[in-house]
Amino acid sequence: MAERAIRGAQIRWVLESGEIIETDLNDVPYPSHLILGFLGDQPLHVVVGVDAATQRCYIITVYEPDPARWSSDFRRRLSS
Repeated sequence: MAERAIRGAQIRWVLESGEIIETDLNDVPYPSHLILGFLGDQPLHVVVGVDAATQRCYIITVYEPDPARWSSDFRRRLSS
């Protein structure tokens, strides 16, 4: 996150106000969600794993989605 200049407060904002756009219930070790949020007009994707037993979320990765790989609203992956 630091190497991408994304701050913790920005990630928290996405987690609290963003929208789950993908879910992978078969992800290991925990089911995961891809969350889309916007910081102003900048889209941000946060992937979290969710341990249902402990109700904890683990941040897997955070990134600015590449417009060449995502739909214009950043909610759908484009075919390669």
